[in-house]
Amino acid sequence: MTPRVYLPQPLHEQQRAVLDDRARHYLVNVLRLKDAAPVIIFNGDGHDYRGTLRMAQRKSAWVDLGSRTPVDNESTLSLHLAQVVSRGERMDLTIQKAVELGVATIIPLLSTRCEVRLSPQRWHKRLDHWRQIIISACEQCGRSRLPAISLPVPLHTWLNTSTMTDEKDAASLVLNPGQGAPLARAVPTRPASCTLVVGPEGGLTAEELAGCEQAGFRSVRLGPRILRTETAAMAALAALQALYGDFAAP
Repeated sequence: MTPRVYLPQPLHEQQRAVLDDRARHYLVNVLRLKDAAPVIIFNGDGHDYRGTLRMAQRKSAWVDLGSRTPVDNESTLSLHLAQVVSRGERMDLTIQKAVELGVATIIPLLSTRCEVRLSPQRWHKRLDHWRQIIISACEQCGRSRLPAISLPVPLHTWLNTSTMTDEKDAASLVLNPGQGAPLARAVPTRPASCTLVVGPEGGLTAEELAGCEQAGFRSVRLGPRILRTETAAMAALAALQALYGDFAAP
């Protein structure tokens, strides 16, 4: 398989693209590619650019670009994941798998039972870390458009300002293992888009669930068992893709 790497700069066919430190380190030091190795570069514009790796020395490398190919593998169902921030690697895993499952947007949320409390400066560093996870996931799964992610926002603030629930033919769902309806019953027909709220390890409070429902979100459950927050997000996204997205496509 040809190595694939993200490069945040304008790309053009038949031109040279100088690699930044991250892309160079990955191709040269991690993958240990040699001069003239074939590579694929993308910058988030929806295309893959095939090229040839060139190196003057280990700290200087570029790619001589050849053809540009449009990539059409974005989800047929517009998915938006509003995930209450979980601890450490759990949130990292959720973001990584959400990208692989085709989400268009990830909205980190803060709730009453959220156990992660950081200063504004550290939240910005965490956001940079999450963006790198998104980039790595896109490199791995073949996506050529990066899902958007924002700084964490309190759940009640997001519910008051979000416009996603006003979209035509949109489904707005909140996971509620105690009283939610089965997914297929809550969403009986294929929506154009879906916004999914997933709570923290300790779950959303009754007041938060009521706030979601008042904002137009329908409570759903994923079977009879209580899932961990990272499992719940992945399972719900996969189920939505199977029912209404590109998992169900012929």
